[in-house]
Amino acid sequence: MPDRLPLHVRWLGRVPYAEAWDLQRSLNRGDRNHLLLLEHPPVFTLGRSSDPANILVDPASVGASMHEVDRGGDVTLHAPGQLVGYPILSVPGRGGLADTAKFVESIEQLLIDALADLGLPGAGRLDGYTGVWLDADGPNPRKIAAIGVRLKRRRSMHGFALNVDIDHGWYDHIVPCGIADKAVTSLRAEGLEVTMQQVVDAVVAQAEGRWETGELDRADVAWKHRPEDLSAFSRGLGPGETPKPQQPAGTPVRLLGRLADAGVDEGLEIGAIKPDWMKVKANLGPEYRRLKSVMRDLDLVTVCEEAGCPNIFECWADGTATFMINGERCTRACGFCLVDTRKPEPLDPDEPRRVAEAVEKLGLSYAVITTVARDDLDDHGASGFVNTVAAIRDRVPGCRVEFLISDCKGDAAALDAIFATRPDVLNHNIESVARLQRAVRPSAGYARSLAVLARAKAAGLTTKSSIIVGMGETVEELAGTLADLAAIGTDIVTIGQYLRPTTNHLPIHRWVPPHEFDNLKALGESMGIGHVESSPLTRSSYHARQAEEAATG
Repeated sequence: MPDRLPLHVRWLGRVPYAEAWDLQRSLNRGDRNHLLLLEHPPVFTLGRSSDPANILVDPASVGASMHEVDRGGDVTLHAPGQLVGYPILSVPGRGGLADTAKFVESIEQLLIDALADLGLPGAGRLDGYTGVWLDADGPNPRKIAAIGVRLKRRRSMHGFALNVDIDHGWYDHIVPCGIADKAVTSLRAEGLEVTMQQVVDAVVAQAEGRWETGELDRADVAWKHRPEDLSAFSRGLGPGETPKPQQPAGTPVRLLGRLADAGVDEGLEIGAIKPDWMKVKANLGPEYRRLKSVMRDLDLVTVCEEAGCPNIFECWADGTATFMINGERCTRACGFCLVDTRKPEPLDPDEPRRVAEAVEKLGLSYAVITTVARDDLDDHGASGFVNTVAAIRDRVPGCRVEFLISDCKGDAAALDAIFATRPDVLNHNIESVARLQRAVRPSAGYARSLAVLARAKAAGLTTKSSIIVGMGETVEELAGTLADLAAIGTDIVTIGQYLRPTTNHLPIHRWVPPHEFDNLKALGESMGIGHVESSPLTRSSYHARQAEEAATG
């Protein structure tokens, strides 16, 4: 009997429905086993047999969205306080109606057993209805969990929604599951005071070993969320610099708090001596000076300089650079990044032309275009990519172009506008493992980044992502993140050591030795990733042309 594949369980926090659906569809096309656990902002979903009349209000009028989906069942509500689970599996059998019914029963049983573990015995099935019910044989049957799935080619999608501490007022806006004469309940309404984390733990414990899956691989995004997580922080000091009056040196308390919440200590001191493998010799040769001169003459910004990349001398000597468009000021303040976080300035309409002129003057056959996050713009900076690639292709028709994009806050229209330009590589960085996302980039999200890459892959693009190591992650967590990137078909992954830019940024937790980078490269490529560029000094655009050729050639 062949080895059973692991079950990759991911607690993803609160995720917009459309992003989770993009991620589901991507994972469904593979052959790995997944259980996604999350909450959704308020959303009404309509299955294939839904009656639209069962939505009693205009969703927008109550702050909800609406999606028509390809599962069975009628109208379903998702809202905060409800645990949503999406098992994406290769289901035993042939995938017919009998196998679908058996799979639904297995989900029901999982939830029944988990509820018993939480202290709510007596949950069961109600004859003629799917889902999990309380008082199923009594005078007041009430649903505590809804279930709707789809099986295609034996692969499952969609799943269950278990009411934990949901606002029951949302159910006044729909006829839940098209059942008008039966009540809906929740754990809290039944007098059981438990946290979402306790419920997730109970469900995960019951999921292990089900559905003919192998060992369990679990990763959680941070459980704590505060409004100040989205606030920016000022640049700090570099090694040896003197604090200005009223400017204390050291990582901000809230940043250290996020690390502590994730179980990471403060790490190495800012002045910690670099190991030999992290030391770079400056090479200010003629190609470096020529490229720098062109950039200054055309008033262009490179991420090589703005992010303090250690490979600037090697790449510029090779005639390679990464152009940063949409200005040089970012609307986010990631815990690792040196890019300016002051209020952004208006876009420069002449910037695309100047980038194209630089590509021509430098004789580039491969150009990398990245951007600061521009959450202040309606299109999140998508037009900058559209106009820049058009200018490059008009001026240097044979030049291949790689985009390194922000997540555009998950805006489908903005992302699709970028994808429609057909870049040779679409790069979006996941940056770190699930547990550290809140500390590393609090304005982004693990699930959103996977969804962006999944959407790009579905559009037929060659996809790429990057992981920074040495910030407190474990080797097992890195393996899990590589597995997630592989599962959505990511073609290229780069892995490099984190370098702390100032005292106001994340501390370095450890120096990762070269042999671990070699192991990560071998592991990622064994999972099916086409090319993994992994070394202490690797950055997103390091050897970009060579990586594209390796992955697509």
